[in-house]
Amino acid sequence: MTACFAPERLPRPFDPAAVAILRERFAERGAAERDFAASEAGAALLAALAGHSPYLADLAERESGALLALAERGPDAMMERVLDPLARIDPDTPRTVVATTLRQAKRQGALVAAVADIAGLWPLDKVTGALSDLAEASIDAACAHLLRDAAARGELRLAGAARADPRIVGRNSGLVVLGMGKLGGRELNYSSDVDLMVLYDPSAAAYHADRAGAVYVRIARDMVRLLEERTADGYVFRTDLRLRPDPAATPLAVSIPAAIVYYESMGQNWERAAMIKARPVAGDRAAGEAFLREIRPFVWRRHLDFAAVADIHSIKRQIHAHKGAKGANATVQLEGHDVKLGRGGIREIEFTAQVLQLIWGGRDPGLRDPTTLGALSSLAAAGKIERRAAADLADAYVFLRNLEHRLQMVADRQTHRMPEDAEGVARIASFLGFADPDAFRAAFTAHLQRVERHYGRMFEAEPTLASEETKGSLVFTGVEDDPATIATLSAMGYAGPSTIAAMVRGWHHGHTRATRSERARELLTALMPSLLAAFARQRDPDAALARLDGVFARLAAGVQVLSLLARNPPLLDRLAGILGAAPQLADHLSRHTAALEGLLVGAGGTVGNAAATLPALLKDARHLEEALEAARRLVLEGKFEIDAATLEGTLDIDAAGEARSDLADAAIVGLLPHIAGAFAERHGKVKGGALAVVALGKLGGREMLPGSDLDLILIYDHAAGAEASEGKARRGQPAPRTLPVSTYFMRLAHQMVAAITAPGAEGKLYEVDMRLRPSGSKGPVAVSLSAFQRYHAEEAWTWERMALTRARVVAGPPVLKRKIEAAIRAALLRPDAADKAVPDALAMRGRMLRDLPPDGPWDVKLGRGGLVEVEFIAQALQLVHARRHQGVLATTTRTAIANLAAAGALDPDEAAALAGAERMWRSISGLLRLTVGRWREESLPDSVAAALLNACRRLCAEDPPVDLPALQAQMARRAKEVRAVFERRLGRPESSGDRE
Repeated sequence: MTACFAPERLPRPFDPAAVAILRERFAERGAAERDFAASEAGAALLAALAGHSPYLADLAERESGALLALAERGPDAMMERVLDPLARIDPDTPRTVVATTLRQAKRQGALVAAVADIAGLWPLDKVTGALSDLAEASIDAACAHLLRDAAARGELRLAGAARADPRIVGRNSGLVVLGMGKLGGRELNYSSDVDLMVLYDPSAAAYHADRAGAVYVRIARDMVRLLEERTADGYVFRTDLRLRPDPAATPLAVSIPAAIVYYESMGQNWERAAMIKARPVAGDRAAGEAFLREIRPFVWRRHLDFAAVADIHSIKRQIHAHKGAKGANATVQLEGHDVKLGRGGIREIEFTAQVLQLIWGGRDPGLRDPTTLGALSSLAAAGKIERRAAADLADAYVFLRNLEHRLQMVADRQTHRMPEDAEGVARIASFLGFADPDAFRAAFTAHLQRVERHYGRMFEAEPTLASEETKGSLVFTGVEDDPATIATLSAMGYAGPSTIAAMVRGWHHGHTRATRSERARELLTALMPSLLAAFARQRDPDAALARLDGVFARLAAGVQVLSLLARNPPLLDRLAGILGAAPQLADHLSRHTAALEGLLVGAGGTVGNAAATLPALLKDARHLEEALEAARRLVLEGKFEIDAATLEGTLDIDAAGEARSDLADAAIVGLLPHIAGAFAERHGKVKGGALAVVALGKLGGREMLPGSDLDLILIYDHAAGAEASEGKARRGQPAPRTLPVSTYFMRLAHQMVAAITAPGAEGKLYEVDMRLRPSGSKGPVAVSLSAFQRYHAEEAWTWERMALTRARVVAGPPVLKRKIEAAIRAALLRPDAADKAVPDALAMRGRMLRDLPPDGPWDVKLGRGGLVEVEFIAQALQLVHARRHQGVLATTTRTAIANLAAAGALDPDEAAALAGAERMWRSISGLLRLTVGRWREESLPDSVAAALLNACRRLCAEDPPVDLPALQAQMARRAKEVRAVFERRLGRPESSGDRE
């Protein structure tokens, strides 16, 4: 015969006597069975099955026809054949026949999965996926039969009761069956029970809502009996309903409203972890998906949730205690070890993935993969776990799950424990295809030790008191100073040790909001030596610690933040550095403590995570308010992440500007569909209508600085002939209130601006400046595309054309974006724009020097030779030369300068001088905004001067400034070079305030 598998890949038989018995039995059957047993492939397969597993030997004999078909057709085709009858059970089929059909499918499906696994035809994920498909089809068929039965008794109304397809029967039935655990994640074991949660909607299909509970509880009870009752045909699946809300106090089926209330008010961290894998597997799947969407905020927390780490680990400790994890399971060894619950086992791998998902998945939907291998892969790709650790855990997971399957295949027992004796271990080693038990022992031990090591690093490395960091005694009990503590603080560098001691005692006594809970004070006690040491390393440790006190005072609760610091020691040093060097950022952090998470996210050079994850998070939002809340949270964290990296010198000014702009782009792109969708629900839609957002200024040039507002223009277009919006009333909703086209887009634009600027619980997204729109502050908030084109053809001022050189279409439909980009280019290429550019730019600069003088010696924007003059040169020369050299156009100033030099509009030396000065001005302006804001004095605070010198040394590698006077001299040279180019290319501004 021709077999779908290679005989040489099958494991050699361990029990030759059992093999001989099975061959004899096949020889006593029909000709097909005899021929199969006599063939090389058939003999090898029977030997592999019977030589290791009495259960599989019995299955092979009982389902010999299926085995022969499998060998000829392959496992994929055979599994389809197994599942097909479950989807076509006749509505009039008696329950006993349904039970028989289910059990036959289970036997044949188990045989197919075993052969595909043992013969190496399916990888692990396909084996577990096939077993999960078999369980789902069985549960769905059982539920469809029971729903029809309830409808026949007059308890439920079912539109599809007469149909065979279980999915049609389940629609709008009010019954929701969620697959939990390994069934939910499509990772079902070979001999696993199925974890289910049965929910119901009392008003969906029951004729009497007050009696619905009893109806659905009966269905749940009968479903369990139908699946797990053992008969002469065997059983289908053992079933566990204990993952439902409060199982000790609730019936087998729980109403959906009651379940939602439970999770919102009483849900535990272990239930959050369980819900990661939940998915509808039977009944009304749409209602199941709606339920999971409703409890999504319970599962996926808005903030990083390191407080869950200890809670989840406590579950593992309880499992060890309950299962008696002693001896073989307290350490990694082979005989008698529990490969699921023991040290280094499957549960430790699953917990590692699930806890990291709970910590980070609230802000990144891409990490919510319900499969263990998928979760490890996505966590590694996002930088939330080391790639080596993820690879080790994934390899061990595959090894241990394959081992678990072999343990369960022997006798169809739900066991995870290795045999206690050498013969039993040798059987399992042979079943897995190892040449000898020693090779198996080595592989087993290596995998489990790696898992144990990675798991221990994450969960069992408790924070230490780290007294070696303080080199002395620290005691903060009582109400008076401890002399030894005062001496220690003084030696560490604190100028006012008594004041510091009093502040810390107040924290320990719960006098600040962050430390009022006992758990918060426990965390603080463990952190204190490291915390004091980190702050002592700052230039002014007393001031830095006082700023931390301000942060603590504004925290609603401290457990989350203190857990964050306890689990991430490098974060403490970053926090101390920021609070020590940047009062502006410290004040921001004290007002918006959620921004602290941005420090952790940006650790390790991964700045930009917020912009990367924001689109998926906003797309996942259930409604506009949830989208706004998510956007505010991530934008706040993302800004702080970028600012901190800039201050620390790990992100240069160009990369920081791009990262800030990417973050703003992501927020606008993600929010526009939500805002437009919510508006359309109230006012319908305009035929062919759409709104686009155009960025100018620093956002348009992707050069945003800390605190930059957004210069925006909102442009809309619509189909010819459209005069008003249109919409139909939805069931139970009032008809949309239609609006004239101009009014429609005007109000939609106001909604967009309000969403960006309205403050929420965690602050606002951005300030918005719309004065660059046509007709400035007097013009409409949204302008039609045709009006925009007409304005720039007939009325636009030169300064508006200069601003337009930085215009970039950020959001909107692709077709509209292309139209707007063409309109912008047409405006920039007009002959009158080139003719007026230089004289108008020169006159405008003269007025600015007269009316807007620089605000002190550190105002590098408005001063002579400052940032404004660099931008005026770039923008005016683009307008002059764009008609002949369209390649000069660029929204980013440094790129425009390079393009102008390439076109011959600037000399190479001029371009180098402008680019160098522009970069220095942005660097200085950005760091001053982060640290002291506006600064009118000649000298800077030491910490600010140090940060500024570090940044400028990187900019001027050929002549790095050694101190503040050297930096100021270099700034003067740069300004002089810029002014010389300005006068050479544009002219000398006429202003009484502009004297040499």
